Amino acid sequence: MRERDARQIEVKFGYFCTPVSSLKQNIDLSNLPQHIAVIMDGNGRWAKKKGAARIFGHRNAVQSVNDVTEGCGELGVKYLTLYAFSTENWGRPKEEVDGLMELLVNTLQKEIKTLLENQVKLKIIGDLSSLPKVCQMNLFEAIESTKNNTGLTLQLALSYSGRSEIAKATKKIAEQVKLGMLQPEEINEQVVEKYLETNGIPDPELLIRTSGEMRVSNFLLWQIAYTELYITPKLWPDFRKEDLYEAICAYQKRERRFGKVLTPIA
Repeated sequence: MRERDARQIEVKFGYFCTPVSSLKQNIDLSNLPQHIAVIMDGNGRWAKKKGAARIFGHRNAVQSVNDVTEGCGELGVKYLTLYAFSTENWGRPKEEVDGLMELLVNTLQKEIKTLLENQVKLKIIGDLSSLPKVCQMNLFEAIESTKNNTGLTLQLALSYSGRSEIAKATKKIAEQVKLGMLQPEEINEQVVEKYLETNGIPDPELLIRTSGEMRVSNFLLWQIAYTELYITPKLWPDFRKEDLYEAICAYQKRERRFGKVLTPIA
């Protein structure tokens, strides 16, 4: 069997090669994470390895987005949040940023039919006002078109900053206090969450980061307080369904304690 064909049906799992179908079968559907978040990292490095411009990596990453979205939908995961573009990313070369915005518009136009056919609801978090008008228009159209869908909620973080989200929430709370509609002693975690952009969506149980980097990069800082982290060295354009299955299998082997001791100490 050619190496390329082998990669299509097998994935490294621990010290063994496990067929993709077996990975999926090993997933306990009664213990799925409701919400999976992904830091999609490594597009530029992937392109560099191939001697291409960074935008080449971004374009080839679309298939990874499709694979993970489809995989989550098939398994029954309810929410998927993808870190698509951070506020810090505006500092990248103009050519790359322009290419990313164009790619966003083209992908939305191409994939809207698939979202509708698979009952995927699109949601956006981040500073949409900072995006080009054509991006805003296409995003609002896609959100409106999918708002009644009942399947997976796909949440894209665009021009997003976790710190900024928390700062904006506290500003809104301060305004409520100033107007006399909220007392300082009434402020608690539930009140803060009410003013976050993710209000109404459960916190992620699983955060996947590709490319092997060991940081959270200003992503969902409030929401990932007790999230299980899964770091893979694989670059995002190479990430496929089998990698998603492997991450979920790893998650299901963990004991989530939320700061408590679940197993009595002898």
